[in-house]
Amino acid sequence: MMARRWVAETLFDGVRLAFEADAVLHDSTTGHHRLELIENSVFGRMLLLDGAVQVASADEFVYHEMMAHVPIIAHGAVRDVLIIGGGDGGLAEEVLKHRQVESVLQVEIDASVVELSRSHFGMFNAAAFADPRWRVEIADGAAFVRGTDRRFDVVLVDSTDPSDTSAALFTEAFYADVGRCLRPGGIVVAQCGVPFLQEAGFRGSMQALARVFDTVSCYIAAVPTYFGGHLALGWGSHGRAALDADVDTLSRRAANACRDTRYYTSEVHRAAFALPRYIDTALNEAVAAR
Repeated sequence: MMARRWVAETLFDGVRLAFEADAVLHDSTTGHHRLELIENSVFGRMLLLDGAVQVASADEFVYHEMMAHVPIIAHGAVRDVLIIGGGDGGLAEEVLKHRQVESVLQVEIDASVVELSRSHFGMFNAAAFADPRWRVEIADGAAFVRGTDRRFDVVLVDSTDPSDTSAALFTEAFYADVGRCLRPGGIVVAQCGVPFLQEAGFRGSMQALARVFDTVSCYIAAVPTYFGGHLALGWGSHGRAALDADVDTLSRRAANACRDTRYYTSEVHRAAFALPRYIDTALNEAVAAR
């Protein structure tokens, strides 16, 4: 009998989470990452970068819907979107559900992630690859926002957890460059980790955001493959109008783009900003320390 193969996530010290690989579809090392692609009976097709789960076909909708629809619907008049990272294409697919969006520029550092995802994750990214509004540029995201003269209504930072290739995407300097790229009324949303297991990183990201933007918050989502409790999505903007949009306004704006969502609703949108006390305390202390 062939021994079962288990693929372990090694992101957190003191914790190991393993997924049984019913099949190993890909395993290689690029100039930036080790890429592993497996099939699992519970989570479906899974992509790991450097031992950390990035996306799973069974629950990708939770993360991608919440990262895309919350800022776009809160803003209410988004035309141009910049995505940093997100090479699997799932976030772009959700953004492009909004018909008023005219362009989506995605800056991804590793072409191999894009190519592998196009071949293996068509179940959730095929529509994005077929949409002429979407363009992918292979480049360093931090360098891009530092040098571009383009302006955007929403910037979405769909990064890996801090590493040699992504640490710059969690700094005050990066957020300052993002702020410069935003039009008036613009919003940045950034993946800020799982506060229960990554409290120091969460606090650091929120403090960096608070040094750039006068309105800083975060909202949460329950993504089964992102182990350790709620995932936090950091929010930065100048002004509170978008952050304070009520449920009726959100429902009206979401009527077309979000009819086929599996996680996002206008009620979930509002409720996601109601934080457990331990996350709220960490957020408020980080903002106060700016």
